[in-house]
Amino acid sequence: MIGYILRRFGAAVLVLFAISVLVFLIFFATPGVDPAARIAGKNADPATLEQVRASFGFDQPLPVQYLMMMKHLFVSHDLTSFVNRGTLVIPQIMDAVPVTLSLVVGAAVIWMVLGVAMGTLAGAMRGTLVDPLVMLLGVFGVSLPVYWLGEVVNLITQKELHDSVFSWVPPLGYVPFSQSPGQWALHLLLPWLTLALLYAGIYARLLRGELIQALNEDYVRTARAKGLSERRILIRHALRCSLIPIVSLFGLDFGALVGGAALLTEVVFGLPGVGKLTYQALQNLDLPVIMGTVLYAAFFVVLANAVVDVLYARLDPRVRRA
Repeated sequence: MIGYILRRFGAAVLVLFAISVLVFLIFFATPGVDPAARIAGKNADPATLEQVRASFGFDQPLPVQYLMMMKHLFVSHDLTSFVNRGTLVIPQIMDAVPVTLSLVVGAAVIWMVLGVAMGTLAGAMRGTLVDPLVMLLGVFGVSLPVYWLGEVVNLITQKELHDSVFSWVPPLGYVPFSQSPGQWALHLLLPWLTLALLYAGIYARLLRGELIQALNEDYVRTARAKGLSERRILIRHALRCSLIPIVSLFGLDFGALVGGAALLTEVVFGLPGVGKLTYQALQNLDLPVIMGTVLYAAFFVVLANAVVDVLYARLDPRVRRA
């Protein structure tokens, strides 16, 4: 098992290196892209452009530029924004990480509880009226775009019914947990529910299908023949095996959302997370910030994949020999 873990995380390091090279080439070495012109401004004269290229190292060979960029980003942490001069990239990302983590962790707890409960209920009650009703709720959640649902929630809670029903809802924004745990949770409650609604439906539908398949397996028939109760068979046997793909999917979704895939939720609810930081950098074409957030996102996605593979190998020893 230790050998498998070392191989898997070694492969993850190689993937991150390849992603860093690819991102650097896309943003700084694509034909027609001149970072120096972006820094110097539209009407800069050739002398100014040459001075900017020399000061930022753009006149060096590409391998040297790449090493300098990685040094500024990961070693000295002094890579600065091209748009907001003097603003460091790493502190911006580190300030945004707690916001994104707060959003994703809270939403993940809600969607896992709802998804597992709904999927288990639908699988156990298949053939009854409960099954299609639960799945209808799942389809309803999956079908609603997060940005649209968030805007509707804001329209109702911040404007239309704010003075009456939803007077307890605070203005859009974020309050750090260290400042006020109650306000932290209150500001994130609606974003949590909005984001969780989508994933709860997906997980419920997936788990229902896995449960129905597991309940028809031979080991379940054997358990019934031994006289075990249906509840014990459902929870101890069928559900345990059915959760393996759920674990895989959760790891990938969690890594992607922490990496910035919660962008729409953050923008709609005014949360200054990594997704919103990336959105603002893309609007301003701030290449260092874009590269920093992309590499940050890649790190979490690759790390989540590696952790999921290790957990999968733990649950299914056959994977270790693959």
